[in-house]
Amino acid sequence: METVDLTCEKRQVRPKGLVNRLRRQGRIPGILYGNLSAATPVAVHARELNHQVSANARQRLIRLKSASPELDGKHVILKQVQRTPVKGDILHVDFLEVDLNKPLRVSVPLRFVGRPAGAVQGGILQPLEREVLVECLPLEIPESIEVDVAPLGIHDVLHVSALKFSGNVRPIFDTDYPVATVLPPTVAEAPAAAAEATPEGIAPVTEGTATAASQAPSSEGSAGAGSQTGARRA
Repeated sequence: METVDLTCEKRQVRPKGLVNRLRRQGRIPGILYGNLSAATPVAVHARELNHQVSANARQRLIRLKSASPELDGKHVILKQVQRTPVKGDILHVDFLEVDLNKPLRVSVPLRFVGRPAGAVQGGILQPLEREVLVECLPLEIPESIEVDVAPLGIHDVLHVSALKFSGNVRPIFDTDYPVATVLPPTVAEAPAAAAEATPEGIAPVTEGTATAASQAPSSEGSAGAGSQTGARRA
């Protein structure tokens, strides 16, 4: 697990408008939750946080750099990130202090690799989970868990117990839940099926045939029209 440094400072919680002032200055308010100590209000630089901790590497181990001795050198992970609904800008962060010698549980994203065997027959890979809960030491937290979907045929299901985890990383689950499957292809009704639906001995009427028949004058109508014309001439 890669460890990144992040500059951090303690912040005041009063007055109430101080949080908005921090954001205007390009800093993000947050809370540091310690294992034994009380929660500490902190602030970090928005640009540095976005650069060091991307959405794809949320579980990176972070080492705090601070002028405050009670914060400097602490190792933390992101516990929660609050973002704006439209732009996705970070509004607030919660950090969780970790002990490098004690295992912890974190959610790690899944990365699907390979082309399923069922895709040759038109099948479609359907991920059922996007992350998995694991337990490991902080320095062993993986960036992602690789999932090989190449052996999957149509209707095959890959369960969490079949995933491979490196080192001392182990999955945490009560039931062996599925993480991916291959769906069968969706096809339109074959022409043969439509032909079987037509009764034997009756030719199917196409739209063009029906239109032509409706526009063509009947022999009975033509004869009647000729008799009426001759009567008027007489």
